[in-house]
Amino acid sequence: MGTPDFSNQVLLKLIENEYPIISVYTQPDKKVGRKQDWQKSPVKITAEKNAIPVFQPLKMREEIENIKSQNPDLIIVAAYGKIIPQEILDISKFQCINIHPSLLPKYRGASPLQNTLLNGEKETGTTIMLMSAEVDAGDILAQEKTEVLPKEKLPEFSERMADLSAKLLVKILPDWLEGKIIPQKQDAAQASFCQMLQKEAGQINWNDSAESIFNRYRAFYPWPGIFTFWNEQRLKINEIELTDKNNPAKKVGEIFEEDNKVYVQTKKGVLGLKKIQLEGKREMEIKGFLNGYPLFSQSVLK
Repeated sequence: MGTPDFSNQVLLKLIENEYPIISVYTQPDKKVGRKQDWQKSPVKITAEKNAIPVFQPLKMREEIENIKSQNPDLIIVAAYGKIIPQEILDISKFQCINIHPSLLPKYRGASPLQNTLLNGEKETGTTIMLMSAEVDAGDILAQEKTEVLPKEKLPEFSERMADLSAKLLVKILPDWLEGKIIPQKQDAAQASFCQMLQKEAGQINWNDSAESIFNRYRAFYPWPGIFTFWNEQRLKINEIELTDKNNPAKKVGEIFEEDNKVYVQTKKGVLGLKKIQLEGKREMEIKGFLNGYPLFSQSVLK
């Protein structure tokens, strides 16, 4: 059971290791783009290529009898995006395993990868656990740590964490199926929860530090992205870089040029602007933008 690229890497690893997958559950196809074309999930595409039956229910409760009829030995869940009723969790002989890319009980919830980057974590990991009625609170079967690379944005971070998770899963599955793993309870007192991701959370507060804003950029790339306001128009910041500069003579949010580059001063530190996009316009390299809006380099972002 899974939907995005993260889930797909897990599915591919199971196929590569010749686990007999009797079916795949994934989110319904959705319309995307201006033409509103129907888009299949990465997991569905892989399943169809491998002749695995695919189910895309709107409500999991409607699938209880269908899953019972399939008589699965094990259910594996990775970023599926739906609540799974207890009746389904109880069906399979070896229970229901969930892959969660954080070191639980830290960052329970739907967006652990984004929250890891947003908070500037230096270390994270992945957890293989048993699913329970309470979100991400099940007993732990295995964990593996990894460092968070300092300039890593969400797409490459997610890909790396998916690979780590998939490898850990196939490593521990034989021991789990042979009864060699004793599940360990989580320490609920140490639990922390993910911040909900909403589009407006991408708004930049220039009173934050340069490092904090850069972490927001990493976490929210490519969606929802980060933005600010210039001349009362929304301005998306599509590419920035963290620098070792600081110019306390400048106002917070002030744009300035130095060494043929364009920077913005934050409360603490300076960010380099590389690609921006004014509301209703196309993305532009910062130099090209300045050619059209020369006063930009003497303005203050809000």
